[in-house]
Amino acid sequence: MCQNRGNSKLFNAIWLLPLLLAVFTTGCQKDNAAGATPNANISSNLATVNNDVDGAPINLRTAGEFTILSETGISTTGVTSITGDIGVSPVAATGITGFGLIRAADNQWAHTPIVIGKVFASNYAPPTPAYMTTAIGDMKTAFTTANGRTYPAPIVAKYAGDISGRTLPPGLYKWGTGVLVSSAGVTLNGLADDVWVFQISQNLTVNNGATIHLTGGALAKNVFWVVSGKATLGTTVNFSGVILCKTLIAVNTGAKVTGRLLSQTAVTLIANTIKYQ
Repeated sequence: MCQNRGNSKLFNAIWLLPLLLAVFTTGCQKDNAAGATPNANISSNLATVNNDVDGAPINLRTAGEFTILSETGISTTGVTSITGDIGVSPVAATGITGFGLIRAADNQWAHTPIVIGKVFASNYAPPTPAYMTTAIGDMKTAFTTANGRTYPAPIVAKYAGDISGRTLPPGLYKWGTGVLVSSAGVTLNGLADDVWVFQISQNLTVNNGATIHLTGGALAKNVFWVVSGKATLGTTVNFSGVILCKTLIAVNTGAKVTGRLLSQTAVTLIANTIKYQ
């Protein structure tokens, strides 16, 4: 009887060995499969980072402290609302019209009910003149830098300058002509750190009722319209981005701007809402 019990135990142990080996192998396979997922995710994330080749935002330096900056004047008619500082130089404060400016006690800046911020001019008391000279210089440097950018490789003459109704990913775009955005608008789709630079050799024309749609998390502060001609925003336009303009920026009745208007000549407003981002 004892011998039979011993043989039975040995038989049971031999029979269980393959079963235990199968369980152990399956567990190892599961561990390996689970370990593969993080590595796959890491590779995927690295690929995403490596594919993000749009350039850095344009450095505006002190010009970026202004919502509107102009060399020859800022004018407004109708009920306008501006959030952020505005300023002119080398023209004096007489170049700022329609605002009803009230000088501050120190004479270094002015205020007005239609500007949530300060108003600066080249003829105000020091240190304002030097501050304005620096800001205008930084605006010009930003324009030259943006207009001369070559990275990433520019997308040249996209849609022959008529980007109406299109969706544009981040990147550097270059036109030897003007650019038109009709009432169909245009969509800029990208992430919060993506950058668009539009180098426009002639005029930027945004027709009445057009909207610059930002989707996917894109931000107006990372969109730069570099215009060597003039920029005209039609009535009730909803515009996004920073305009760096060689000449006039004209914003027509009821248009809204989220961004900045930086002009080497004048900025004209008609009952607009302008705010920086």
